[in-house]
Amino acid sequence: MNADDLARFLRSNPQFFEHHPDLLESIHVPHPYGGRAIPLAERQTVALREKARGLEGRLAELIANGTQNDAISEKVHRLAVALVGAPDFPALTRSLYFHLREDFAVPHVALRVWGKSVAADFEEAKPVDERERQHASVMGAPQCGPAQGNAFASWFGDAAEHIRSMALVPLGQTATFGLLAMGSEDAKRFYPEMGTLYLRRIGELCAAGVTARL
Repeated sequence: MNADDLARFLRSNPQFFEHHPDLLESIHVPHPYGGRAIPLAERQTVALREKARGLEGRLAELIANGTQNDAISEKVHRLAVALVGAPDFPALTRSLYFHLREDFAVPHVALRVWGKSVAADFEEAKPVDERERQHASVMGAPQCGPAQGNAFASWFGDAAEHIRSMALVPLGQTATFGLLAMGSEDAKRFYPEMGTLYLRRIGELCAAGVTARL
């Protein structure tokens, strides 16, 4: 019988050591963190402790993620309440910018809307290049990544040269009529692999608010 045969036998007969408990103390195996040999039962205890530590770490990670998600959800809720209470388009944009800056710590925000009756003297009504509109219309979902080489970085005006990462959120369900751009001096704030669930929800809230007031 070779090692593979023995392993198969023990898997097929899990009650083996119940019938031969003395073997657990008489069989010695190398300690995982040292050269000395220890009884098989002690080695099992070490393995169980390692597994418990791993599970504790995973549980702590899940709790931390849950706490973070709860905090973000609360911020999104506050934003939603503020947008619902905005009486007109200017108040809507002020609430949007305020909450993104104060609650979400996004220092630079630019909103552009086209195809709707935004007053020409509003920042949000500034002309948007046709290529940028086309780009927004085919996004399908929020996009995050570095600011370098991003055509939308110019929307941040004088601050554009300091922006290192950006999030772009298209507005509109069936047809795109605007884009919400967020920028940060932190190159790691908005990165390509990050989750965009809350960005999408913010975009949906913004789009609904704009549609209701224009």
